[in-house]
Amino acid sequence: MVPLGLALIAIAPILGVLLAVLGLAGTCMGIYDLSQTSHALMRNYPLASRMRYLLEHFRPEIRQYFVEDDHDETPFSREQRAVVYRRAKGIEGVRPFGTLRDVYGDGYEWLNHSLATTHLENQDFRIRVGGPDCTQPYDSSVVNISGMSYGALSPNAIEALNRAAKAGGFAHTTGEGSISRFHRMGGDLVWQIGSGYFGCRHPDGSFNPERFSETAAGDAVKMIEIKLSQGAKPGHGGILPGPKVTEAIAEARGIPVGEDCISPSSHSVFSTPRELCEFIRQLRDLSGGKPVGIKLCVGHPWEWFAMAKAFRETGITPDFITVDGGEGGTGAAPVEFADHKGAPLREGLMLVHNTLVGLDIRDRIKLIASAKIITAFDICRISALGADGVNMARGFMFAIGCIQAQACHTGKCPTGITTQDRDRYRALVVPDKAKRAARFHNGTMHALQEACESSGLRHPDEFTPHHLMIRTSPREVRSAASLYDWLKPGELLSSDVPHPAFAKYWGRAQIDSFAMMASENG
Repeated sequence: MVPLGLALIAIAPILGVLLAVLGLAGTCMGIYDLSQTSHALMRNYPLASRMRYLLEHFRPEIRQYFVEDDHDETPFSREQRAVVYRRAKGIEGVRPFGTLRDVYGDGYEWLNHSLATTHLENQDFRIRVGGPDCTQPYDSSVVNISGMSYGALSPNAIEALNRAAKAGGFAHTTGEGSISRFHRMGGDLVWQIGSGYFGCRHPDGSFNPERFSETAAGDAVKMIEIKLSQGAKPGHGGILPGPKVTEAIAEARGIPVGEDCISPSSHSVFSTPRELCEFIRQLRDLSGGKPVGIKLCVGHPWEWFAMAKAFRETGITPDFITVDGGEGGTGAAPVEFADHKGAPLREGLMLVHNTLVGLDIRDRIKLIASAKIITAFDICRISALGADGVNMARGFMFAIGCIQAQACHTGKCPTGITTQDRDRYRALVVPDKAKRAARFHNGTMHALQEACESSGLRHPDEFTPHHLMIRTSPREVRSAASLYDWLKPGELLSSDVPHPAFAKYWGRAQIDSFAMMASENG
């Protein structure tokens, strides 16, 4: 190419120079590839290997836009993302010519409708969060923003989400990175307290009651959420390297600028279920009676059973429990954790719901579901299985422009959502994205209203397992009420527990330890 470029300079100077420069650059790159020692493929086939690496770099985008079916969920389907994009932009979301789903395939689900439909005047569905020990209950929207920390998300992304929460009248969970200056745009906050106690810690990382009380007293803080585990990487701690700890992140978390920020894998304030209850009561008292809840991805069933027993025996119950599914995924995680750790949302939620019903304390605690919830159908389905409300993370990320590039952990997010690179996140225009997130919430609530009306209901919490139908084979359909086992109120208070999920571990759970007691048979 270099000789050709030099020959063309006399006839077409610009084209000739361009070809000569490109040829020289390619020659230099080829010489480097042939002489380097790290990649055998590049030493043998320099041009072909460069093309391979380029195509591999763009493989996720090529797969998403040109190869995948509209319903391939990897992790979210094109159809799911399109629903969010349309609602965020205020575009009509109807579909012509019928469903694209295989309604006779195993696992197909639908909601039963009613001939006696309702006509609701208001789509602003609310739930009151706050048990008998809570003096400042919160009337929460049934759809809120799940926890995503400042640091994981860019300042512009956090600000846009909080402004959307203010405009739409819903809540914004802070994530365990605490409350940053970008969270303080007027939206209601659910302050998440993780194992690092960011925003309420002593210099040694231990919990600081005075700092907590001072921050929790703020009008923006409506609820407190103790994070025990998350679906993306349950039981796994984390570290934010010192170079990424900016002045704003250090301010929010209460840590030194430029030093490694450690999130331990477990809490230091409590080590038993009984001590967890005492911590819940302490935070409720320190916050002036605001709702205090816990967030967990269900793991060992006996650990959850131990917590539930402690709630019953101590009389100290959380005001809400956020159940995160193992399919949750805003937190970057090792592939083994992302793929094979933590109970999926459906199983985790039903276990928690059944346990609280069986102990006859379900009415004291609201259940919030989180993990791959996008549409109004997702909300209705999970409500039928026991949830009172839902949190969304990736749905709101899509609403402010996420294209599922799956580069969240690299700092090179192309849309400026999951990066601290100013040159990248400056492209995320806060006022525009805030409007989009608010429109997405509004559109979802409208779709939820229509779903309730068509089933003859007045609120999503009226959905029951009888409304949800599931195809189990080409010739058999069952309701969730008959497909799954459901406990009756107070059933766990008797000596006989026939439910298979409880038969083995319920009697071996203890409130003074998370460890499982040995069985009588060893």
